[in-house]
Amino acid sequence: MTVPTHHPGDTLLIDYAGGALGEAASLIVATHLALCPCCRLNVAEMEAVGGALLESIEPEEVDPACLETVLARLGDLPPLPRAPRPKLVCQPAEVPLLPEPLRRYVGNDLSRLPWKRLMRGMDCYDIPLGFPLEAGSERRGKARLMRLASGVGPPHHTHRGIELTLVLDGGFTDDLGQFARGDLSVADDSVRHRPVADEEGCLCLAVTDAPLHFTGALGLILNPFVKF
Repeated sequence: MTVPTHHPGDTLLIDYAGGALGEAASLIVATHLALCPCCRLNVAEMEAVGGALLESIEPEEVDPACLETVLARLGDLPPLPRAPRPKLVCQPAEVPLLPEPLRRYVGNDLSRLPWKRLMRGMDCYDIPLGFPLEAGSERRGKARLMRLASGVGPPHHTHRGIELTLVLDGGFTDDLGQFARGDLSVADDSVRHRPVADEEGCLCLAVTDAPLHFTGALGLILNPFVKF
């Protein structure tokens, strides 16, 4: 079970440091690291430990023909596209509203984005990711910017997968607490909440790996139309 928190858990950071996350999750974690010096230090320490462990592994003898065999088999495989993993970029003391690597995906002018109105006071922009999904392939996740006016939020919902929400500006409050700039909310199917933007409104980056599941009477109406 994922425990909702203002910072990512060690498992999420370890997966990021090890390159095990998909493009969308890597994007939100890397953007969070640009805003959180403590988590940035934790990842640097994890990478250093991982490097030290690799150096300590004794080399194993292999068949001299092994390399030729592997290369021959690789030549028979069709090329597979690889989504670029966002890299952490060192930031000055004053971090821009949209830090790297997020700015490489959306630019630095929010007014130029084709925002889509979801409801009064709530707009979203679906962030294009690196490569389209192939039939039968594993989902990378979906990333979008969310812009909420003061006092506005989505209906109560739970999750069919994992939902990561990073506050870029302003803040929101839900059943779990208050989240401000740089805070990262991590929620799974055990969490039922309704995030509501604080008085100053909220701009956030949200990543999901499955559709939300709206609860209550409103959910009976909305869920059949929810697409991922």
